[in-house]
Amino acid sequence: MLAGCTHAPAVELAERLNALTGGALGHAFYGSDGASAVEIALKMSYHYWRNKGVAGKKEFVCLRGGYHGETLGALSVTDVALFRHVYDPLLLHPHLVMSPDSRAARDTETSEDVASRALREVHALFEARHLDIAAIIIEPLVQCAAGMAMHDAAYLRGLRALCDRFDVHLIADEIAVGCGRTGTFFAFEQATLPDAPAIWPDFLCLSKGITGGYLPLSIVLSRNAIFDAFLDDDISRGFLHSHSYTGNALACRAALAVLDRFEETNVLRKNQLVGLTLTKALAELAADHRIESFRQRGMIWAFDVRDEFAGPRFAERFHMQGRQHGLLIRPIGRTVYLLPPYVLNSELAHWLAERTLETVNDTLSQLDDHRHAAGSAVTLP
Repeated sequence: MLAGCTHAPAVELAERLNALTGGALGHAFYGSDGASAVEIALKMSYHYWRNKGVAGKKEFVCLRGGYHGETLGALSVTDVALFRHVYDPLLLHPHLVMSPDSRAARDTETSEDVASRALREVHALFEARHLDIAAIIIEPLVQCAAGMAMHDAAYLRGLRALCDRFDVHLIADEIAVGCGRTGTFFAFEQATLPDAPAIWPDFLCLSKGITGGYLPLSIVLSRNAIFDAFLDDDISRGFLHSHSYTGNALACRAALAVLDRFEETNVLRKNQLVGLTLTKALAELAADHRIESFRQRGMIWAFDVRDEFAGPRFAERFHMQGRQHGLLIRPIGRTVYLLPPYVLNSELAHWLAERTLETVNDTLSQLDDHRHAAGSAVTLP
């Protein structure tokens, strides 16, 4: 717990992350895991509006199918019944808006058309409720727990414009999609068009990859205007929030080592090249008639097994088959996704593609055998 103090690794990490945003997100608040980062952002947004004399802005908006963690605040803005149901009486009830999932395209719609349709729903909600809404929280580009639901970057641009127009904070949950996972260090970077001014969220939550997975750490980056709203001699206007290991020096040093690695070995460029190799190696799988919605964003690949082939317990069976092939893959329903580590090379990319196809074939063959056995079963008198 920093408790009004600081140390060199925490300061250096905040400065380097600020530099990566071009100075747009100039302040860092440390937590210990992803859910605590979301809690911090939600509380800070509400408290900001309170300090600004707009205490009525205490509602939140999230996407259908969104997932942001399992502590009470984070779970409140999560739309996954499996996690919410038992604790529902304890939770806030946010406004739910359409996911811009490109798989929702109708007829000749493009992914950008889906984004526009989703933005119209946000616009209608903001128009009616903006005086009560503190913030909207999203995972930029990829909604992971929603089956790796990918959306067009136009959604981020449109959402930023709506948040500016209606005075609603935009919280980017990059806990899973940040640190290079979507192809840029911050997923939100891809919202900015070439030769256009950079656009950023009001809060950006980081965890997971920021320490390479070795130590627990999370960070909430925010704009200078957010910080300024808490800068006051009146302690009640201060952001009174802390955890015992907030800003742990060793974890901050690990994060600095990760940033060094990104710079020294050009991780983003290397990932781009090996990503092309893996995408080509997965071409046979992508063309398989049993597969639909093959998609990729940076170092995330996903595809859906068609309903008529997946059947019950597909995810469990696929996971077990994958382990026999040396893979740790945990499907979400009938969605199979690959999030390979950044040590992936060309040889491993081909190996991964081959083993994934083998796992698909073995799993679907097993399910087919099970269906035939069930269909031919005879009930004895």
